[in-house]
Amino acid sequence: MKIALGQINPIVGDISGNSAKIIDLIEKARHEKADLVVFPELCVTGYPPEDLVLKPKFIAENLAAVERIVKSTKDIAVYFGFVNLAKDNLYNAGAFAENGKAKEVYHKMNLPNYAVFDEKRYFKEGTKGSVVNYKGTKIGLGICEDIWVEQGPYREEVKRGAGIILNINASPYHIGKVKEREALLKARAKKNKAFFVYVNLVGGQDELVFDGGSMVIDPKGNLIAACDQYREELLFVDIEKDRLTDWRWLDEPEEIYRALVLCVRDYVGKNGFSDVLIGVSGGIDSALTLAIAADALGREHVHAIFMPSDFTAEQSRRDSQELCANLKVELAEIPIKDIFARYLDALMPHFKGKPANVAEENLQARIRGNFLMALSNKFGWLVLSTGNKSELSTGYCTLYGDMAGGFVVLKDVPKTLVYRLSDWRNRDKEVIPKAIIKRPPTAELKPNQLDQDTLPPYEILDPIMRAYVEENMSVKEIVASGFEAKVVEKVAALIDHSEYKRRQAPPGPRITGRSFGKDWRVPITNRFNEL
Repeated sequence: MKIALGQINPIVGDISGNSAKIIDLIEKARHEKADLVVFPELCVTGYPPEDLVLKPKFIAENLAAVERIVKSTKDIAVYFGFVNLAKDNLYNAGAFAENGKAKEVYHKMNLPNYAVFDEKRYFKEGTKGSVVNYKGTKIGLGICEDIWVEQGPYREEVKRGAGIILNINASPYHIGKVKEREALLKARAKKNKAFFVYVNLVGGQDELVFDGGSMVIDPKGNLIAACDQYREELLFVDIEKDRLTDWRWLDEPEEIYRALVLCVRDYVGKNGFSDVLIGVSGGIDSALTLAIAADALGREHVHAIFMPSDFTAEQSRRDSQELCANLKVELAEIPIKDIFARYLDALMPHFKGKPANVAEENLQARIRGNFLMALSNKFGWLVLSTGNKSELSTGYCTLYGDMAGGFVVLKDVPKTLVYRLSDWRNRDKEVIPKAIIKRPPTAELKPNQLDQDTLPPYEILDPIMRAYVEENMSVKEIVASGFEAKVVEKVAALIDHSEYKRRQAPPGPRITGRSFGKDWRVPITNRFNEL
């Protein structure tokens, strides 16, 4: 059987556009004499549709699109995902259509309700597996989470004679996820002695990145076909003949970098923007953000602005100029010295008798934020803010200052990983100046300021933050793993007390197993003490 894997990048809510893309690829698959073409989970609506499924018009348009897709299946079979309405219940569904008719509709049985998933809010669980007989072969149907459950519907379907299991997915990316999927599918295929055809979504959707990586595993547990990560593809596989040799998924730094690039490109493009604006400081976070944006959108769509103050070192200007020259991005400069002085004059009667503190520091960040948003309003550019996960976790950022913007590219990227990704970007040619990478991190909001004056060194902070946030370890457990108690307690307290800031931060790509987004739901008003 010749199967086409339709790894596509749908847009949530663009039902007419998504269905037109599906129908076009069905025609291409028919032209290549494929027997069957398989598309991802909820590809008609895009994933996740969230509360859009509560709108009757949305459901009706989705069902009308399903009819159009089904009618396009002359001389070919198609399995694709949509939202079904049956007996006043909504289902995450898959339709198996052949020769203009819907032969079988499968309802997802295992609805994930953890991390970024909340499918039980919207859908009712299906109650049984589905097996279709197509060209003399029995084929079992499933959707995403169904494959992760030990007693998933594929077990029953194999017992009913299914030699091929089709599993359609909207499986979001986190570091190493594609290898987790491969290992799981190999185990399932080998144990059940069936072909497993796994088709995943690709693209960015708000904070989620879908990395593709669709694949086919044979009954012996061998990977026999795979789609590239991070791009749309229609891959043809003769499951009886084709074999894959020397296949390797992307190495970790490239995997992460390309996830960030894809998410930026799709967030900007799918939301109707063409250009972005970034405040560059001479620091590594803004440098990496600028490089990612240029790779995602093209240098002509990226604008950089340098906003020096009295505390800005000349090195910061030189490094920013070199960075922008390397990327061929135009750099503008707006000094904030005079405006900052006027702010201080206006506030002097109210600040009288009070020593300088974080208030004066944050004024500078907020002046810069105002300039960025003014340019955004004037030209329609989306501001990409440049904070990283280490800063957001500890609150080492300024509300309405460096947090101002529409998208935070490094929101889920710890500082130590920022350095790794910068080194990877420089692998062939120096783009981010070495001086930026080697320079100790500084906010440059007061004389001789370093991040390390306020925070533990990032090589200590980041593993503590990872354990506390991503692995949900207690303070005692982290201390027992070898970290100094006072440092762990300080980091945990900073994380706990900074929720009000994070809740006001823009969205950003999720690349770890737990980001400060949909899978981090901590009350702002909260007196629980972990210490």
